[in-house]
Amino acid sequence: MANSLLTIDMITRKALEILENNLVLTRNVNRQYDDSFAVEGAKIGSTLRIRLPDRALVTDGAALQVQDDNEQFTTLTVANQKHIGVNFTSAELTMSLDDFAERVLKPRISQLASSIDADVANAYQTIGNTVGTPGTTPGTSAVLLAAQQKLNENAAVMSPRYATVNPAANAGLVEGLKGLFNPTDTISRQFKNGMMGTGVLGFEEINMSQSIKQFTCGTRDATGGSTSAAVTSEGATTIAITGAGANDTVLAGDVFTVADCFAVNPQTRESTGSLFQFVALSSVTLNGSGAGNVTVAPMYSANHALATVNALPATSKAVVFVGASGTQYAQNLVYHKDAITFATADLLLPQGVDMASRQVHNGISLRVVRQYDINNDRMPCRIDVLYGYSTIRPQMACRLWG
Repeated sequence: MANSLLTIDMITRKALEILENNLVLTRNVNRQYDDSFAVEGAKIGSTLRIRLPDRALVTDGAALQVQDDNEQFTTLTVANQKHIGVNFTSAELTMSLDDFAERVLKPRISQLASSIDADVANAYQTIGNTVGTPGTTPGTSAVLLAAQQKLNENAAVMSPRYATVNPAANAGLVEGLKGLFNPTDTISRQFKNGMMGTGVLGFEEINMSQSIKQFTCGTRDATGGSTSAAVTSEGATTIAITGAGANDTVLAGDVFTVADCFAVNPQTRESTGSLFQFVALSSVTLNGSGAGNVTVAPMYSANHALATVNALPATSKAVVFVGASGTQYAQNLVYHKDAITFATADLLLPQGVDMASRQVHNGISLRVVRQYDINNDRMPCRIDVLYGYSTIRPQMACRLWG
């Protein structure tokens, strides 16, 4: 009996399945906003305004104190289009779908998935919460529990929480936690596949990804700097520092603390007892006195509905950066699902080509197009994904330094 030809829809569905199965970090982030991008022929640059939960102050006594709505918004931009080229012949279309996927699709699409994960791993640049010792590979339960503490102090919902670490951290954690208060089935999985697995220390999943980023700190001095002016207005986004290294740099992603400026629980607005960890959102070159203005997320004192710190940074307070000057460290991630959002859009489905199909599953839209190249007598095929990501609730995530 003659083999039946594989159709473009079958190929696209299989390609999408392979892509989903190979995503690691991206698989466990929030994708609830995807329907807003389900528009025919979306292009790079489309944006979506995402509403964040309202926050208000609790007041004492019988007298009513009405507060205006204080809704916050963030913007997600569909700014990344990635594709990978695949060539397959008519003869290969007569193969079984599984054989076709194994020989033609998997070798390429796994690379596409890794590239998407690598993009989303850049979310660390907007996350200030950090745990671990820079330069030391995580290898104990203490560091994972410290990350859980950060999420708890920021009132993140207990589940689902995830940790995605690089191969070195995965090896260190599996070795350090083997058999420690773990159920027999968890120990068995760790032994068989060398992975931490699921349901460990309150995490829905602890997984490994080669796409975890390395961050090179700015050349600023780790210690010795101080604030050169007090922050006086609620919602301010700049901290002036001095003495942090003549003509040195503070890079986007650098994390630092200011003495006597403590983080607060967003629900109770009481100090957590831990210094607030600011993250630089843009790079700056300091002047000859080691002075410059560092851009951070909006700051609010404990008297404000959007409180982030117990008190706004005062002047002449010590500034301490995480990590040594100009040194590179791994940025493993611990996060609640709602900390990061990822959305794909429906790309144009062209007419007049040899084959074209678009499929959507679990919020991921993927397009496959094949056309005849008359100049080179070839049948090139491209597999595309158009997407965007954003750290919409950075306080619900934590960087685990390696």
